[in-house]
Amino acid sequence: MLRRHLLLAPSALLLRAQDDETGFSPLKDWTIVDGPESAFTIRDGVITVNEFASFPCWLRSARQYKNFELRGEFFIKGWTDSGIYLHAPEHGRPTQAGFQIKVFHQPEEKPASNSMGAILPVVAPKLVSVKPEWNSIRVVFDWPRLRVWTNGALVQDIDCAGNPELRYRLREGYFGIAAVSAVCRFRNLRVKELPSRDRWDWLYEGPEDFAKWQVSEGQPNFVPLGPVLRGDGTGHLRTVEKFRDFELQTYVRAASQHNSGILFRSTGRGLAGEKHYEIQLHNVEEAHFPTGSLYHLKRAKYPRIEDEKWFLMQLRVQGPNCLVRVDGETVMEYENLDILDEGYIELQAHRRGYWTEFKHIRIQRI
Repeated sequence: MLRRHLLLAPSALLLRAQDDETGFSPLKDWTIVDGPESAFTIRDGVITVNEFASFPCWLRSARQYKNFELRGEFFIKGWTDSGIYLHAPEHGRPTQAGFQIKVFHQPEEKPASNSMGAILPVVAPKLVSVKPEWNSIRVVFDWPRLRVWTNGALVQDIDCAGNPELRYRLREGYFGIAAVSAVCRFRNLRVKELPSRDRWDWLYEGPEDFAKWQVSEGQPNFVPLGPVLRGDGTGHLRTVEKFRDFELQTYVRAASQHNSGILFRSTGRGLAGEKHYEIQLHNVEEAHFPTGSLYHLKRAKYPRIEDEKWFLMQLRVQGPNCLVRVDGETVMEYENLDILDEGYIELQAHRRGYWTEFKHIRIQRI
């Protein structure tokens, strides 16, 4: 993966007098992800997606945001194909894990889910407002409500929590600009953060969090390496706290043919405990229970992941229900959990010499 850092110089904001810019800050520092340093250029305050820049390459903001108002402009002339990412993940697929507002040149009377202003490829805009010049865009994301205006026209007003395709997507992430092998330009991108009601607790973000875990079974070798928690050996590491209903998010990567897992509602003795559930981490497509499976109970749809590359994993447990998402795709749902008591979360090291790494492990009680 190649990343290059770019600096967006401040530019004059061409605003009408009645526009209130209180609290807004320009988006200035950007990183090119999965592409060459020539994929994007920034000159005189204008970000240009070059025509040879193509998916999966994208441009990422310097930091992540939760709730916000975003303002800016994009330029349309001839064939233009791009998009603005919201709540994009650090690794994985921005459109599936987060949100993409489609940027496209074509006016349409009957909007589709890939039209200008769509939440690609899920929600068509109410109308298409685009013209062959500079266009304004405004986005207000106050979870779960997402509103989008182009050229002053309201094109999206969505309750994300009420949409089955959107309700489990990330509620925090990066801004981004998509590259789709067509020239597109952006300028005056600026953001104002809004209050958030979401509360997440870190289970592991750095070595200082290693005290939140303890060996529960066997002889695992879990080592804190900066932001990464690396596991090997054979055995389990469990949380100090217990959890019943929760959403867990983490990034995972592992060696080829690895075999690991995440246990939940356990009695804290690994597989030797009388009660536990296990979400399998096993990157073998034709395995009996591949990555994302609820071991012994339901096989997952095999996710599109690669050995030794980070992927986003989300585990949501509420009452008898369990849902697993990998890189923004729901790969397993189960509705008949019968262990309903709170329990520990455990990380498994199952095969000596076949390492598994975790980072940004966080949890939210439901």
